[in-house]
Formats: sequence, C-alpha cells, structure tokens
Amino acid sequence: MEHVLRVEKLSKDAILHEVSFSVAQGEMLAIMGPSGSGKSTLLYQAAGMDRPSGGRVWLKDTEITGLTEDQRAQLRLHRIGFVFQQMNMMANLSLLDNILLPAIQANKSRSQKTKKELTMRARELMQKLSLSGLEERRITEVSGGQLQRACICRSMINAPQIVLADEPTGALNKSAAEEVMAELVRLNREGTSVLMVTHDGRIAGSCHRILYLLDGRICGERILGKPAGESSKQREEQVNRWLAGMGW
Repeated sequence: MEHVLRVEKLSKDAILHEVSFSVAQGEMLAIMGPSGSGKSTLLYQAAGMDRPSGGRVWLKDTEITGLTEDQRAQLRLHRIGFVFQQMNMMANLSLLDNILLPAIQANKSRSQKTKKELTMRARELMQKLSLSGLEERRITEVSGGQLQRACICRSMINAPQIVLADEPTGALNKSAAEEVMAELVRLNREGTSVLMVTHDGRIAGSCHRILYLLDGRICGERILGKPAGESSKQREEQVNRWLAGMGW
C-alpha cells in the first residue's frame, strides 16, 4: 500500500517523543487524545511548519525535515492542504479571493495557468462545497459552517496530495460541524488523503483509523475501516467505547 505521509520517531522538545505512523493513499486518519497531549504540535510538525528536535517526516519521496524553511513553505503551498480551526481568512477579501490566494502564489513559480483558469478552479470547488452565490461575500457575511467549507476549498485549490486538518469542526455548532465533516469525507472518497486532529468521537467515527496520543506518545490505535453498512451512530459508539477503554 502506498503511503502519502510517513512520520518516523518524531520528537519535539518535551512535547512529542519518538512518534511514528503513516497515512496511506486515500486514507482518513484521526489523531485523538486529551488536551495537552501534543496533537496540534504533531500536525504542525508533519506539515513542516516547525522543525522537530528529532526524527523525520516524509511526504511520499520527499523528506520534509531535510528541507530549508523556504523549501518547506513551497512544499506546503504545492503539495499539502491545511485546514485550521480558527480558519485564518483575510477579512478584507471576499471568500473567492481568499480561496484564490494560495493558487495565485503557487502560480508565480509555476506560471502554468491564467487568472481566469485559477478563478474557474476556485468557483468549481465552491460549487462542489455548496458555496455558489457566496463568492463576493466577506468572511463576516457567512455562517461558521460556510466559512470553514471555504477554508476546505482553499486547502484544495492547488490539488494537494494530503489535507491536514486541526480541529476543523471544533469552533462549529453540531449542524455546521456535520456539514464540514460531510465535505471532508466526500473529498476523501474522491481520493484525497486526510490527517485530522479531533476531540469529537462522532467526527472520528467517519475516519478509517484513529491514533490515541497521550503525553506525546501514541498509546493506542483503533482500526474502523471504511464505512460498510454501519450507521454513523454505531461508529460513534464504537469510538466512544474504545476511548473509554483508553481512559478518555
């Protein structure tokens, strides 16, 4: 099985301790654990946003940890999508322009597409995520669920090999969280690998596999597989029983 992302004995100061795992092509993997266990730190290290104190991270055949800061920034721009909990959209731009930003930046080095082609790609993504008609809205003029779906569009604009999501539903109400998770699941079914940090057993139930992080170490793994007839409620119950056994 081909691996999109491999983490080997990753350490970060006193936060992470020789964490190893991989994400397969087309897999949706959740990282869970109590507050302060190192989940977000792990995600940021895997994305190359910070340099670890030990270990290595590979994106397919590229060792991220061996790159310079500028090289890591270029790799994130072209090959990794990232969805933040706090969304990090620019308030002075429309939703469409926020989504276009990384595409325009990436196109400066590639010079492959016109602005019209990039805009068409952004509009197609917005249509896919039920955001058509909101292109010119500012971020203060849409709901939290719509804004986070726009963030997913932004993460997908450069056709990344993997999307990393840090508590993508953590700031949303239940209905908005379900909307956002449905879109991540759909993107995953279309072939995009997803690595997600979440504290929500219902959200984790949509994933194929869960890793449990405690005090910077992986202490457990639950393989759920792809949904095969179980209801979302049944998968959530499986996750919650497993979490209870882990001391959640």
